[in-house]
Amino acid sequence: MFEEAPSSLASEVELDRLLLDAKLSVPEPPARGSVSRAPLIAEARAARRRVVAVTAPAGYGKSTLLAEWARLEHRPVAWVSLDRFDDDPAALLTLLASAFARISPGRESLADEVRGHGGSALGRAAPLLASALRTAPAPFVLMIDDLHVVRSPACHDVLGIVLAAVPRDSQVIVASRGEQPHLARLRASGQTFELTTSELALDAVGAAAIFADADVPLSPDDAAMIAERTEGWPVGLYLAAVIAHDTGAQSVAVSGDDRYVADYLYRESMAKLTEPQQQFLRRTATLDTFSAQLCDAVLDRADSQEMLRELEAANVFLVPLDRRREWYRYHALFREFLLGELRRVEPDEVAPLHLAAASWFEDHGSPAMAIEHLLDHATERPRATHLVSSVTLDTYQAGQLTTVQRWFAALGDPAIEAYPPLAVLAGWLAALTGQVNEADRWASVLEHASYDGVPDDGSASFESARAMLRAMMCPAGPEQALADARFALDAEPSWSPWRDQALALLGQAHLLLGSTELAATAFAECSATAAARGNNDVLIVSESELAKIAMDSGRWSDADGHVQTALAAIERRHMHDYATAVLTFVEAARFEVHRGDLPAAHRQLTRAMRARPTCTSAVPHISVRVRLELARVFWALADRATSAHLLREIDDILLHRPALGTLVDEAARLRETVTSNEQPGPIGGPPLTPAELRLLPYLQTHLSIREIGERLFISRNTVSSEVGSIYRKLGVSARSEAVERAMGLGLLGA
Repeated sequence: MFEEAPSSLASEVELDRLLLDAKLSVPEPPARGSVSRAPLIAEARAARRRVVAVTAPAGYGKSTLLAEWARLEHRPVAWVSLDRFDDDPAALLTLLASAFARISPGRESLADEVRGHGGSALGRAAPLLASALRTAPAPFVLMIDDLHVVRSPACHDVLGIVLAAVPRDSQVIVASRGEQPHLARLRASGQTFELTTSELALDAVGAAAIFADADVPLSPDDAAMIAERTEGWPVGLYLAAVIAHDTGAQSVAVSGDDRYVADYLYRESMAKLTEPQQQFLRRTATLDTFSAQLCDAVLDRADSQEMLRELEAANVFLVPLDRRREWYRYHALFREFLLGELRRVEPDEVAPLHLAAASWFEDHGSPAMAIEHLLDHATERPRATHLVSSVTLDTYQAGQLTTVQRWFAALGDPAIEAYPPLAVLAGWLAALTGQVNEADRWASVLEHASYDGVPDDGSASFESARAMLRAMMCPAGPEQALADARFALDAEPSWSPWRDQALALLGQAHLLLGSTELAATAFAECSATAAARGNNDVLIVSESELAKIAMDSGRWSDADGHVQTALAAIERRHMHDYATAVLTFVEAARFEVHRGDLPAAHRQLTRAMRARPTCTSAVPHISVRVRLELARVFWALADRATSAHLLREIDDILLHRPALGTLVDEAARLRETVTSNEQPGPIGGPPLTPAELRLLPYLQTHLSIREIGERLFISRNTVSSEVGSIYRKLGVSARSEAVERAMGLGLLGA
């Protein structure tokens, strides 16, 4: 039920497009200092293995090898350069889908299709992307550079599913500084070809080639000696050649035993640069990627474009990220050296540079990038907190739940508690993602909090925002929920982006108290307001509730219109796994049963049952209502077992939230019907529980029972028990069969 951010400005759309283009473009080859890896590339291609892993420390030419391969390749090449901001399964899958879409005619919408709730990345988005790769009409090559920056286990889980789908005659080339988690399984099945330090190290011939490129003659003996001293480390050889060229020496006394020798070599190679050039390098190293415009703003100068051209001509480790040479980055090792130099030479400049970068990104419509520059500076924690508050809703809507959670973790609970409006958002996030204990904890914190300022999320006041969260969680019953909703509605003016939320909560409180007509009025106004603002989350809720009210009164034509509006909103923003979408699927199923289209009804029921784990006691009136509606539809379809199971789930919710007004009586009446009436037709078996549905996507992976338990924070015995239950309910005896059956039923995949 989060509101969406206002429409993006043209400038931020352009900036985001440029940044994305830089990540998806094959880097330009270095002007000097590289040795062709064509023989290695030919060997890797000839191996015809599905995954080629290039694993070596920094400075071994991994990116250069991938770029050369891309230029030699006759198959279409999709390229992805990862950075630390991509350590989110939703962001990673979106990038991979965007890259693949560029080489796949007719798949332009693939990136939009894989977006969605972060929690659904493994169960929906990853299988969807895997299916696209598996059914590609022609062989392709997907190149993923800098995998080591992706550390989240959730990212490696979804990547494993994608890699398993690479078809025959296609290849994925993955470069990383460290061991790649998927390799152990691929080695065992003979599906990988590996290039490591030993293959990437240069011999005497390679050393001679690098020195020749630097116009430094090198005898065969000297070439063998320098190759041995550097252990064939390509960047060490290049730096030695540069220094030899500048000093007139034929070789450099360098030992590969100490990787910190890079600092010395870089410092020596920078000696030929002017102090202004060195200062420019040090200070711009605070930027992960940069353009001349960004450098001008951060350094308060107007000649960065000229400086970048000079540095590129001077053969420093500057990597162009696009063909237009608008965006650059430094070679990873060189950047580490420059940052060390900055802290050594100009330590007082570090924080101001990051703050200037944050301001530039914020001014250019990229607050998420601004946040990354602020999080590491304790003095800027209040500013970071306010900025996180302003973008949390939109980031959640984009499906990047892991990113929001990372921001919250970086800020820390004390900082969030110190800014109560952000604590409200933390409560919303926990409630809507099914984290009951976390939602209750934030609700408790908020009861004792106060804040007199204007919140950054657009709500009228902290008191209004807190009242809306409390109305949603309904801890004190429908009367208090109604009072909270009315308070928020009075506080939020007609132009407030939260007014439709207050109207939705008012309608739900009226329903709990049995005032259907008042509820319908509130939902109708909410729907009109949400539609005008493009607030899909609230629109889905209001239209679903209006559909139910219309069906209850026999107005099936009106109900159909409301259902279609809600379904369109879900499709528009790919919100299939959001808690707020479940009621839409239930009412769509109910309508299809009325119309007599039972296959369509079952499809909608599957979507609802699959998404219901997010509906917990943290959002009790939604969670109970969707289960009541589901139980009624399953009862109408003669599925007693599922109806009875859903009623037991309702009982569990009522244990935590017993004061839910009319829903308590409705549940009691339906329970009496289900338990006291014999029903003809097949009895069927119980459905997968919410816990089993949360575990189901992990059966696609190659994680062990223990590892799955670690992901879900449950014991090994619990995982074993739930897996066994899944097998029984699906009628299978193996993981692969369970996945295939779940795909067929619509419980996994798109």
